[in-house]
Amino acid sequence: MKIALRQLWLFGVQQALSCLFPALIFLSLALSHLFTGWLPRYDFMLMMCILIQLVMYFTKLETKGEVLVIGVFHLLGLMMELFKVYVGSWSYPEAAHTKFFGVPLYSGFMYASVASFMCQAWRRLDIQIIHWPQHIWARIVAALIYVNFFTNHFIHDMRYLIGLLVLAAFIRSVVLFHIEGKIYRIPVIIAFFLIGFFIWIAENAATKLGAWQYAYQHKGWTMVNLQKLSSWAFLVIVSFIIVAELKMLKTEIKGDR
Repeated sequence: MKIALRQLWLFGVQQALSCLFPALIFLSLALSHLFTGWLPRYDFMLMMCILIQLVMYFTKLETKGEVLVIGVFHLLGLMMELFKVYVGSWSYPEAAHTKFFGVPLYSGFMYASVASFMCQAWRRLDIQIIHWPQHIWARIVAALIYVNFFTNHFIHDMRYLIGLLVLAAFIRSVVLFHIEGKIYRIPVIIAFFLIGFFIWIAENAATKLGAWQYAYQHKGWTMVNLQKLSSWAFLVIVSFIIVAELKMLKTEIKGDR
């Protein structure tokens, strides 16, 4: 029992350390109200996100490769934000100097924080994957999910059909992670759902702190719609596939040398 509790404790510690970037974003959101007298909150958040990334990089909490992955996610997230705000899915009602077509530039870091968590967890827990689908199929699934975030406003939402493709592609895939030399495993599908669930909980906190607002939250805060669970789960899948594919590509390149 003592060994099991110790392993669980160490797992929790590593997960908490992996969440450092998103945790600092939430702390910045909570503190941002203190600076509204001289700096708009969204501008403050952009400054803090950049500062946090610089500190994490120069203190070697993040590697150069991880920072590049986070940058890619920031751009992908920002493109989605620009579109979603344009079609009215949600809004950023507060004024700021660093808003572009109604989207504060810090918003991309919310997506980047998911990538940061995955990169950190991958390294800290020495994650390996078995029975990963062929690269082409994994990449097609990721592309379909990302494109559907845009096209579901014009044609029928294909998320459930894509969900069947995800199930077919990853049903055998298993994540292996290490704690003090002991190997644990969890099906990739369950990992997708669990991470998406915890992000949905974090999203409730974020909207409560005013990071953004859905249309139904303009008159007063209410819990985020449960349907967003599937949206976050799909975002997690895209993020996981991108990180996994980059990690595998890096391993293959090292192996060829």
